[in-house]
Amino acid sequence: MSDTTKYAVFGAGSWATAIVKMLCENQNEIGWYMRSVYAKEHILKEKHNPSYLSSVEFHTEQLKLSNDINEIADWADVLIFVIPSAFIHAELEKLTTDISKKTIVSAVKGIMPETGKLVGEQFHDEYNIPFENIAVIAGPCHAEEVALERLSYLTIACDDAKKAQAIADSLSSDYIKTKTSDDVIGIEYAVMLKNIYAIAAGIAHGLGYGDNFQSVLMSNSIREMKRFIKKMHKMKRNINNSAYLGDLLVTGYSVFSRNRMFGNMIGKGYTVKSAQMEMNMVAEGYYATKSAFELNKKNKKKTQLPIINAVYDILYEGKDAKKVFQKLTDKLD
Repeated sequence: MSDTTKYAVFGAGSWATAIVKMLCENQNEIGWYMRSVYAKEHILKEKHNPSYLSSVEFHTEQLKLSNDINEIADWADVLIFVIPSAFIHAELEKLTTDISKKTIVSAVKGIMPETGKLVGEQFHDEYNIPFENIAVIAGPCHAEEVALERLSYLTIACDDAKKAQAIADSLSSDYIKTKTSDDVIGIEYAVMLKNIYAIAAGIAHGLGYGDNFQSVLMSNSIREMKRFIKKMHKMKRNINNSAYLGDLLVTGYSVFSRNRMFGNMIGKGYTVKSAQMEMNMVAEGYYATKSAFELNKKNKKKTQLPIINAVYDILYEGKDAKKVFQKLTDKLD
């Protein structure tokens, strides 16, 4: 990569908007694909996203906005995908331009539900992207705090250390500190799993459990995450690093966490459908729960995942949250 490397973001939600803001600190022009014609026209006219992080004002001369995914994919060298996992497959089906020589960055935080593959794996298998050209963005970093320019941290994982550093540099600023990693698969699983545990934390809060239980739930969650990732991709990693534990904690505890909010509504008695309808944003953990449960089910030797199983029973089997958590409390230590 060079100083002339062109970056583009695909997606128009809060995290996509935050990443565009980060890139604007370092790039002269950023490509930005969004499906909504209204959102594109609003940003050009009013200089902010109409639906997400509306306090963030953009210099529109820095933005190459388009509703044509192929136009932006063809223009850019580094393609950062921030489309929710439940919808990315439909968007990728619109791609006709060759992206095999591009660098792909996943900020999706989920598994492709249609294939059960990590986003990076899907790009490798479907679009012939070499693994050394695939990267993942992890937190701990909430979009809302990026909008407020509060100090935040990112980890960029890529098999190619130079590419990882170049992407990290493109996102760095006075309020964004970055580091790099080579654990692409482990971190991609971690950013998926932490949303499930945040839903569990929200359910617990909605049911009336206090901080003492929440601390036990989170400490068990990081150990469960470690078991899951080790089963899926065994390599030396420190699960206590911020890309794993830090991202889990902020997603489980923060008032900005949409997954915690979703879980809290479920704990208070909302149905899944009613909670989804009331929220303006996608709770990735809902889809991740089913993906993680089914991935574990396919393994000959299943990993013990009492928290993920509990969330699955509530969200997908319609079991009573209070009764499920009563049983879960006996399985934690």
